[in-house]
Amino acid sequence: MARAPDPALFESLYRACYEDLLRYALRRTGRPETAADVVADTFLVAWRRFGDIPAGSARPWLFGVARNVLANQHRAERRDTDLAARLRHELSGATVTAPEAPAGIASAFATLNAADQELLRLVAWEGLSAEELAVALDCSANAARIRLHRARARFAGALRSPSLTK
Repeated sequence: MARAPDPALFESLYRACYEDLLRYALRRTGRPETAADVVADTFLVAWRRFGDIPAGSARPWLFGVARNVLANQHRAERRDTDLAARLRHELSGATVTAPEAPAGIASAFATLNAADQELLRLVAWEGLSAEELAVALDCSANAARIRLHRARARFAGALRSPSLTK
């Protein structure tokens, strides 16, 4: 049966091994933020598996955990890099064309804030319903409808602007 973590013993282990593990991770990653993640993940594993830490061999056990954490990070980075390369290859021939709009409409649209522009694009370009818009915005359907109504009203006001009607 695994023994429950003793906070005082864990803190003692942390204080005794933190700097060594950080140096280990820094030498292997070269990036302080990545090294900090490695050390944090190592101690998270140590907390969860406190009962598995061999008596008298905690430091080398932690290095083994850190080694596995680094290996997992390297595998994840390779997967991310491979995926990004595949996506770049697949998308290399793609062309993106925004729907054309008369100059006055485009000018009025450009006067709206970014949130209003995105709401109107999601509905007009992507064809989202108010219910789908609510999911995309992580709000209620009623709130999505209100936001959309207000964005449309601001757009209509921008279209009636004297600078566009001359």
